[in-house]
Amino acid sequence: MVYTSEHPIFAVTVDVVALTIREDALCALMVRRGGEPFAGLWALPGGFVEPDEDLRAAALRELHEETAISAADVRLEQLASYGEPDRDPRGRTVSVAWLAVLPHAPEPRGGSDAASADWRPVDELLEAEHLAFDHREILSAGVERARARLEYTGLATEFVDAHFTVAELRRVYEVVWGRRLDPGNFHRKVTRTAGFVTRVGEFVNRGPGRPAELFRFGGAQVLYPPLSRWTFG
Repeated sequence: MVYTSEHPIFAVTVDVVALTIREDALCALMVRRGGEPFAGLWALPGGFVEPDEDLRAAALRELHEETAISAADVRLEQLASYGEPDRDPRGRTVSVAWLAVLPHAPEPRGGSDAASADWRPVDELLEAEHLAFDHREILSAGVERARARLEYTGLATEFVDAHFTVAELRRVYEVVWGRRLDPGNFHRKVTRTAGFVTRVGEFVNRGPGRPAELFRFGGAQVLYPPLSRWTFG
């Protein structure tokens, strides 16, 4: 059935900011565009929403088609919407962006209209690379959301083994936040945050110096008070 309206019709797309830690760096999943517009430039995985398709389903489909990463590996949360009139040279387009944090990220493989797919360091993408569309703005927002999630959730514990040292956990925060943290201050705040980490009762040698105490995630759904990145010296 065809419907008519006095209002102009425009397209809806989805874009996915997928983040992980690789080789001691925060990385984003990017695709090399195989066609115009912006052929050859890095872009976030995404594409047009089908007329009978839910937004989340469209994001998962595009992610799989362009990178071969399965929906089973991904938990999406809606990030923001972007609708500047000239954001897409093909015509009026509104994009709904999604965030996925993948602690154990699989290797991507380019497909559909993506010439290739790869995990790229976030610092390089935001500081040096010219990205397609307004994807630098979207990526920046996704990175900031992930950094904020480390402040009030136990997300960081997903990037370490089930039993971990405080130093290993601290390194996750340093990589995602992009700044060095004082070891003593971090240790005090983490071990005093209710429900965040629990002592295992064992010690391990994982580097120079004395054996380090092992911890596990304490199961807290929300960290209170939050571990604000600005309070660490």
